[in-house]
This record gives sequence, structure tokens and C-alpha cells, in this order.
Amino acid sequence: MQLSLNGERREFNDGITVAGMVEALGLTGKRIALERNGEIVPRSQHGETVLQDGDVLEMVVAVGGG
Repeated sequence: MQLSLNGERREFNDGITVAGMVEALGLTGKRIALERNGEIVPRSQHGETVLQDGDVLEMVVAVGGG
């Protein structure tokens, strides 16, 4: 299936969850904020939120430092 992630078309397996996508991108354990089709997906729902073909995602990865 195709998703738009931060304006870029990406291919993922059908039925992938937000948590699965985060893992596939190598971002497990990182602090991220994710918006799906204009709505924030709470971190507590990443494991149960199944992505659909054509979803538009915006993701921000928090970077520490000072």
C-alpha cells in the first residue's frame, strides 16, 4: 500500500500499524508525534491503529540536545 509520509510517497505492507511503520523506519524508542489524515494519533494507540492505503501522515521526531 502507498502512504504519504511528510509529503513523500512510501510503500508499506498492507495491514501495518503505526507501531509497525515506526519500527520499519528504524525509529523504535524515539520520541515521535504522528498526525494521520489531519488527526494526532496518541502514542498509546500506535499499536492498534492500522494504516490504510492513501493515508496522509506527518511525523516529527524529537531531537534532544542543548
